[in-house]
Amino acid sequence: MDGRVPLLEVKNLKKYFDKSRGFFKREKRVLTAVDGINLHIYKGETFGLVGESGCGKSTTGRTIVKLYEPTGGQIIFDGVDLASVKEKNMLPYRRKIQMIFQDPYASLNSRMTVTDIIGEGIDTHKIFAGHKNPELARQEKIYELLESVGLKREHASRYPHEFSGGQRQRIGIARALAVDPELVICDEPISALDVSIQAQVVNMLDDFQKERGLTYLFIAHDLSMVKYISDRIGVMYIGKMMEIATSDDLYATPLHPYTQALLSSIPVPDPNNPNKGNRIILEGDVPSPINPKEGCRFASRCRFAKNECFTITPELVEVRKDHYVACHYIEEINKDIL
Repeated sequence: MDGRVPLLEVKNLKKYFDKSRGFFKREKRVLTAVDGINLHIYKGETFGLVGESGCGKSTTGRTIVKLYEPTGGQIIFDGVDLASVKEKNMLPYRRKIQMIFQDPYASLNSRMTVTDIIGEGIDTHKIFAGHKNPELARQEKIYELLESVGLKREHASRYPHEFSGGQRQRIGIARALAVDPELVICDEPISALDVSIQAQVVNMLDDFQKERGLTYLFIAHDLSMVKYISDRIGVMYIGKMMEIATSDDLYATPLHPYTQALLSSIPVPDPNNPNKGNRIILEGDVPSPINPKEGCRFASRCRFAKNECFTITPELVEVRKDHYVACHYIEEINKDIL
């Protein structure tokens, strides 16, 4: 890290789920969804988090906001370790950290109007307590939020099923912004939307960031979109962080073998591009996140793996300025770069 103080710093974060089975759960099975990751996010920046399905991206976001109670580690937000804050004392921090969910229909209460959905956070956090006319101020705030996300005032009295997927996601964004948060965790907010709508939503999030000074943790599958919106990017694989770097650096010179394979899968629309067809095909079995063994999680699919990779877990270390990689043989693999 440089001299700046991060708004959010995650240290050795772990989230395990007990999947034991059998009589009296004698067969101990622990699913290590997030297994000791480290990251930091500076105020006003967008940190992208990418990886294959099931790698623990969404669980990381949900654990940071404490929808899941962390198994271990620290979640330091604005100098306070949220991991040690009891649930009954979390309310002030829930206002500062909001979340936009992947499925805009499942995350909206179908029995509530848009007014009640957006206004729920306003009521919970008593945003207009002490205002001379709190009901009027609340309604005007809701109208303002609806218009800011591209909807109309008359939409306030409607229900979620009356909207398209893109409109529902806009309502979800308005709900997150209603309490004026500092950090917004975007859990694949565009993956359920049509391609034509995705760019609109991302541009809207970018505008809100500039207007309100927001900080984003942007979780996504779309590698091209993550590059577009992110300042720095972290690459996860089976609960572990493989690589962290600035967006430009990561896409120009990916160092970890997994990142190289992941980025090579991005479609190249230009048939004359010299890099077209240079996709790295991964072989080998994907390891189970249940009761994982020591060693690099990517070793079974890595073409550079050696004996040490299967027995010793590599640490995430800074190999050059602001570029972190977890690999035993990173210098040997990238000897022409490092």
